[in-house]
Amino acid sequence: MTFDPSTLVYNESGLIPAIAQDEGSGEVLMMAWMNAEAVRRTLQTRRVTYWSRSRQAFWVKGESSGHVQELVDFRVDCDRDCVLVIVRQTGPACHTNRRSCFYTAVRDGEEVELMSPEA
Repeated sequence: MTFDPSTLVYNESGLIPAIAQDEGSGEVLMMAWMNAEAVRRTLQTRRVTYWSRSRQAFWVKGESSGHVQELVDFRVDCDRDCVLVIVRQTGPACHTNRRSCFYTAVRDGEEVELMSPEA
């Protein structure tokens, strides 16, 4: 069966959450937004493409930083309202220069930083 991005469930802004996961470690690297065209571009080029809500423009991960996300697998959740992109990540995924955007935990009511920026 051929995949059609229009069959996904997008929010009122035409966006769907996309979770990036590292292919080797299984670590969740980041969450960003895609629209139907970003989904198409990602599948076509195998370079993960997101939609920047602040810039109102497409954003190919690593285009300026060199921290590329190469698509390994593209998965759709059971409700079709979220996607999982399994990636081969080059360099840090987070704009703070950390491996993952999820570097802060809340433990016993306190925020704890779990990782430092990469050198």
